[in-house]
This record gives sequence, structure tokens and C-alpha cells, in this order.
Amino acid sequence: MSLLTKLAVYSLLATSVTCLQLPFKLPFFKSKEDVLTDNQVAPEVTPRIAIVGAGAAGSSAAFWISKAKERFGIDVEIDVYERASYVGGRSTIVYPYNDTTLAPMELGASIFVDANKNLMRAAKEFNLTLKNFIDEYSDTGIWDGQKFNIMLDEGTYSKSWWTTLKVLWRYGYSAPMKTQSIVKNMIADYVSLYTAASPRWDDIADLAEKMNWTDFVNSTTLEYLSSRGISEKWSREMVEAATRVNYGQDVDKIQALEGACSLAATGASGVRDGNFLIFENFLNHSGANVYLNTEVRDILRVPASSRWIVHSSSGSKIYKAVILAAPFHQTNITVPSDLAELIPPQPYVHLHVTLLTTRSESTNPAYFGLSPGEKVPKVILTTYEGVRAGGVEPEFNSISVHGQIQKVPGSEDEGPEWKVKIFSKERVSDEWLEKVFGRLDGYTAKSLPQWDAYPVLPPTSKFPPVRLDQGFYYVNAFEPFISTMETETVASRNVVDLLLHAEFGSGLCGSQLSGTETGEGDTPRDGGSEDFVLGWDC
Repeated sequence: MSLLTKLAVYSLLATSVTCLQLPFKLPFFKSKEDVLTDNQVAPEVTPRIAIVGAGAAGSSAAFWISKAKERFGIDVEIDVYERASYVGGRSTIVYPYNDTTLAPMELGASIFVDANKNLMRAAKEFNLTLKNFIDEYSDTGIWDGQKFNIMLDEGTYSKSWWTTLKVLWRYGYSAPMKTQSIVKNMIADYVSLYTAASPRWDDIADLAEKMNWTDFVNSTTLEYLSSRGISEKWSREMVEAATRVNYGQDVDKIQALEGACSLAATGASGVRDGNFLIFENFLNHSGANVYLNTEVRDILRVPASSRWIVHSSSGSKIYKAVILAAPFHQTNITVPSDLAELIPPQPYVHLHVTLLTTRSESTNPAYFGLSPGEKVPKVILTTYEGVRAGGVEPEFNSISVHGQIQKVPGSEDEGPEWKVKIFSKERVSDEWLEKVFGRLDGYTAKSLPQWDAYPVLPPTSKFPPVRLDQGFYYVNAFEPFISTMETETVASRNVVDLLLHAEFGSGLCGSQLSGTETGEGDTPRDGGSEDFVLGWDC
């Protein structure tokens, strides 16, 4: 299968939903009783930084601060507040049958790729075992609600060639190759954010201009690709399959930078035992005080001071700086009105996820208009193109068979079962499952509540400020620009660097400013190696 035909397949894994069961304990975290009560709000001798949120952004922010403490002796304490009972945000796992002897299923952001240098480096530094996803998703179909527009097979050499010929026959040679070039160039620009010359930014529109991405974020994916001579059939089918499974949005709605990110799946990997382990390790290595099950109620200015007071469900503390590392409008946190006005509402895509175990290796051919016994792809992605042609919308965003459950030898039921994940706009019923799978006996299904899985990402030229006020920073200002767990760690690194320079006079890599800000005369940081990753190696 050619590289571009693989892109939509591998991108299925990069989705975001919530959790069913917490598979881990966090013995090193503080209990909520350790937070000061309301009559204990006097500032302490050691300055403190509050981080609100313990997902990818918040956990990595704590880690970046700890790196600066190690390198330059910055005297600061870190408190991380998380209203949930677990770390990882939208990255978490469940076990089939809640049986921890079985391999887990990733429910949150499922993959990261070679270009995601922070997550790759973290997995290596924390000795986490990676799972390669390249060969797991071999058979893929693109469904428009009434028919498969194309089915892609991979396995033998002849099948791979046949798939390539089908793609070329339907879409031509130019569209896949031009798209591949666009994605390749975007990645080459993106990885500059890990170099010593990476800019520090407090205005994301300025960053887009520096990265030559203004056209990307100001256009829909369809507009951008069409303006570069790429056929609409390719964009509305192959590319849209990727944007729908990754972000639940169509190519004529989602901005082009995220459209390109949907296709950047080279080297797709994930932590074998759950990606949440990266974020747990960030916090474990940071030395931060982590308060789970603790809801922050308001973040307010201390009168006649540059400090901030954080009121939570467990008490109050005063801080030199605050990092908000969660979507502001989902937190219900009260901030000064002049700051709240700076953050426009961010709508999210509503999604349902259904998990099954089934004794059937594939879905029912009859549901898809195929003959009895005819092979149904293991991964079914969707396009809105059928609706545009006057047809019906697919009843799901994606269906994927995630391999066989590896049961313990000697278990009560050793019959083969397969894991299935379904993403849909609406909650699916047992009756619908029976249509899709033919029968329900032998099935165990769990459907999660509706979840705000991804930000709605239309073209835009305006973004929330990264620095809301002196000592108050907003990591999720980056989310309307690029929304992935990796870019949350990049955005948090930038926020930490800004904060440390402003409040402590020494950033993540010392007092030196980046090359973009200081000009050619300054001594660059030691970043000549290809393995150099800014924040880890400065």
C-alpha cells in the first residue's frame, strides 16, 4: 500500500474520548486535604506556581518547570490541580471485562508519530514499551452511507500492488503525490519547534506567520488542497476519512493545518500499557504536589499585588504565577471579567464511543450491501460525500476491529473474541448493533456518555492570548491552532519558558532568548544534533 493510502488508515488511532475504568493508582500524589484552608492564604517564602489540569498540557508544564529547577536552581514549588480522579485528561485506557490480565484498549489519544519528539523522547526516558501500529490496520474501507467508495487491502505483495492501482485509477497520480508533498513540508516546518532556534510566542497568529502557516489556518482543508490543484474527489473521500476519524469534521469545515495533521501518521506508535503513563511520569519526575479530585473554583488577583489567589474545593493558596492547562470554558472557573473576555467560547465536537467484544471477526456484510460471505474491511472510515450527492449520512464516524483478545490459558471461556471500537455522533442502540454485526449473542458492549472529544476547528486568524496577564498563562490558547496531545506539550513548554523569563529571569534553557527574538549576534543554544529536542537537551 502506498504511503498516502496508509495515512487515513493509521490516523484512525489518533482520537480523543473519555475513560470507563481507572487502571492505575497514584500513590505519590497528594490528598486534597493537604491544600490550605480559606483562613491560610498568606504568601509563603518559597514562590509557588499553580497548574490547573493534569492532562498532557498540565503534566508536561510541571515537568518543564522541574527541568529549569534542576538546571538553574530556580526556587519554586509546583502545585497541580485536577478535578478528575486520574491523570491524563483525554488519554486513558480500559480493560475488556475490566480484567487487568487482558491487554488494555486506548480510549483517548491513541497514537503519536515520529515527528512527535516530546512524546517519543518521554517514552524513551521513562523506559515505556511502545507498540507499533503500522501493521495492525491493514484492510480499510471508506463508506459514504450507502456504499464503499473504495476498499484498500494489504497483506501479500500482489494485494499491495492491487490497492495502489485502485487508488491511482480512482484518484490519479497527482492528488496523492501533491498531498504527500504538502504533508511532508508541513512536518519539516513543524519539527523546527524542537530546535534551538525555535521562537518563543505569546501571539499564535504571529507564530503562524513565522511558520508560513497563515494560509493553512485561514483556509478549509478542501479550499487549501483545491488551490494547489488537488482533486476534490481525493479530498472529499481519502482526506475527509482522516479528518472525520481524527477530529469528527469534514474537509470543507476544518482548517487546513489540522487537515494536514490528520495525514501525518508516519511511524505511528503508542505506549503498550497506555499513553497516560507518559503524563503520570511527567508528574512523578516533576516533584509537583498533585491534588486530584480537587476542583478550582476561581483564580483572582490579590489586591495591590502581582500575585494570584486560587480558590479550590479544598481551600485557597496564593501563587506567584498560574498556568491554566485546560479548556477555559469547560472548567467553569471564575477569573476577572477583563480576562474572561479575552478567551472566546470554543465549541467542541460531541462524540459517542462504543466498545464491544464480539465472537465475530468482522461486521455483517448485509449491512453494507455486500453479498453473504463477502469480506468486510476491519477498519471502516467514512465520508460525507454521499450526503452531498443527495444520499444519507453514515450512521457512524468509524468502526474498527482492534484484534483478538489474548486470554489467559485455562480461562473459563477460551473462545476467540475480537475488540471493536465505534465512534458515532449519536448513541448506538442494541438494535443497531444487531444490524451491523448480525447478532448480539456473545457480545459485551459499553457505550460512553456524550463527550466533547475535539475542538471545532474552522479557519481562523484570531486566537486567545497565551499570556492573559502578568503571571497568568493559558496553554490551551494553542488548541484552535493545532489540537493533539503532542502539541499540548509543545505549547506548555513555550508557556513555561515565557513565565520563567518574566517572573524569574531565567527560562527553561537559561536566561538566553531564542534566536528569533535576539537576532543573529547572540550565541545559539547547543542544538546542532538531529537528536536535539528543545527542553530536554538545552
